[in-house]
Amino acid sequence: MGVWTTLARMATVTVFGALAAGTALALAAGAALAQDTVTIGYTGPLSGGAALYGKNTLSGLEIAAKDINAAGGFTVAGKTYKVNVVALDDKYSPSESAVNAKRLKAQYGAPIVFVPHSGGAFALQAFNEQDNFIVAAYTSVPNITERGNTLTLRIPPSFLGYIDPFVRVEMATFGKKLAIANADHDYAKAWTKAFVPVWEKAGGTVVADNPLSYNKDTDFYSGVSRVLAASPDVMLVGGASEPTALLIRQARELGFQGGFAIMDQAKLDEMARIVEGFTLLEGSVGVMPLVHDRRPGAEAFVAKYRKLFNKDPGSEVSYNYTALNAVTEAMTLAGTVSDPKAIRAKLNDAYAALPSERNPARITGVDANGGSNAKIIVGFVEKGVIVPIDAATGQ
Repeated sequence: MGVWTTLARMATVTVFGALAAGTALALAAGAALAQDTVTIGYTGPLSGGAALYGKNTLSGLEIAAKDINAAGGFTVAGKTYKVNVVALDDKYSPSESAVNAKRLKAQYGAPIVFVPHSGGAFALQAFNEQDNFIVAAYTSVPNITERGNTLTLRIPPSFLGYIDPFVRVEMATFGKKLAIANADHDYAKAWTKAFVPVWEKAGGTVVADNPLSYNKDTDFYSGVSRVLAASPDVMLVGGASEPTALLIRQARELGFQGGFAIMDQAKLDEMARIVEGFTLLEGSVGVMPLVHDRRPGAEAFVAKYRKLFNKDPGSEVSYNYTALNAVTEAMTLAGTVSDPKAIRAKLNDAYAALPSERNPARITGVDANGGSNAKIIVGFVEKGVIVPIDAATGQ
């Protein structure tokens, strides 16, 4: 009996020793995996009315991560890392964005958190410097990088770069009388505040100002009628693509033959699908759709996206794809994956170093405040096709 007890105890020790060794190996493997992987945080709308937009911005990050990992990862200080994107749903709520960002930093150690709406970005700026992570904001609102926050990246160029070419082409083509019929949210108000002085400085006048509730209304008859009563030559419009397209259709049905200056929130290609082509959009100027951009990098990215998802990508996909490539390049240049200040300091050099296939958004660099710069090409609908216009030269 003593012998069997002794053997049993020896077996138990052996089993527990093996288990302990196995656990140690698993912990070591887990530590190695964590050490070799960089978590990129994302908080955005993945449910609710803005879910499609949120998923589009997220897909840009996921495709970038897939490409980086498929290429063997990226090297920092002699060590190779893979990218892991962790996405949390904030339902387009800034308060939820803040909660998610806290979790992404505390639980996952994310050195950067992507957020695709200005409300969320402003919410994160309240504590990101203290918590030590970069806010990667997909918003063209210029003051997101004018608040002195040293750990912010504005992913798209400021919308201010669109205003001069919009004013030039519309005023030269249609005339000097402007009617404002854009959305009534804060982003549209910021556009109006910036657009009107440029229009007036160029010799134009504002003959009507009647913002509309794009997110609630589906019938724009009365609002558009009031605007057209002032006989404008050009209408400043814009919100989400679908209601913007419906408003333009209503204006055409009421006899408006002038031009439309369309805020960058609405996309020409998305609106064309809603109103069945570019006929009703004739004379419109807006952001050049990615699928019509013939510059190197853009065409290849569009082909890749179509193959993966069997649909066209929007500009938000390419901007986020480029941004994640720039972030990993900045980590390489900074020699760290965990120091947000050092990574932020190298973002300008990182964007400049990206080859065209990793930079379909054509970002040229980042200014001292964290705002991205690009050679802006706008699209003007003429004779049913989109004509590219260089924002700097007007040609």
